[in-house]
Amino acid sequence: MNSFQLSACAEMLWPDKPIEWRAARLAERGLGVGLWNWPDHDLARLEKAGANYTIMNGYLVGRLADAEGADMLLASVRETAGIGKRLGVERLNLHGTGLGDGGIPVPNHGAFSPGMELRARDTLNRICDIGEEMGLVFTLENLNPLDHPGCPFGSTAAVLSLVSAVNRPQLRINLDLYHTQIGEGDLIRWCEACLPWIGEVQVADNPGRCEPGTGEINYAGIARALHDMGYAGPVAMEAFAADDSDAAVDAFVDAFTL
Repeated sequence: MNSFQLSACAEMLWPDKPIEWRAARLAERGLGVGLWNWPDHDLARLEKAGANYTIMNGYLVGRLADAEGADMLLASVRETAGIGKRLGVERLNLHGTGLGDGGIPVPNHGAFSPGMELRARDTLNRICDIGEEMGLVFTLENLNPLDHPGCPFGSTAAVLSLVSAVNRPQLRINLDLYHTQIGEGDLIRWCEACLPWIGEVQVADNPGRCEPGTGEINYAGIARALHDMGYAGPVAMEAFAADDSDAAVDAFVDAFTL
């Protein structure tokens, strides 16, 4: 029995194939398709792939917690929302700040200044206004401090605090359990805490960021716990294949099929 809406990030699988081939392959497997940044791809080819695009980055530049960065972010969100509507993307993903080469935050804050959280809430409310206007849902993703040092609002706790405070249907949590494992651990209890606001659960094993079964995380147990707490929403594999991409997809589907 498949209790979840399964998808996978096309960017990280079959690296020797064109992105539209990867999208079509995931669609053949019955999975939705996650993307990263839309300018990297030929949109016309993606449209012809016959895929259900479930999530992509919802911005290209900008920041949540300062006036200049927020203005950049809102303009980028509006532009990207139009592309999302064109592709039929279900969720547009956000982070606490823009991510540069290697996932390093731009800028690297290191420490938080007073008032940053209030400014971030205001920016997220303005993004929700765009979502309400355009009929779109945005997700705010947690990140881990090793891969993304100095990212504001990167922790699971910080993301939960922001999204629950805004508390609007246009903003949900993209609960990335790979990042939670590195940053906090205690995955099932974080799932329970975030449950009312989860828009998507993302998975990869740790260490290595490959498919379930290649590391330390008991994803079959997490799948059962999510089901038992009543979650039946999107679960996406954002992971590299340890060896063969089809085998990686098989392992993911097996872990989240109850």
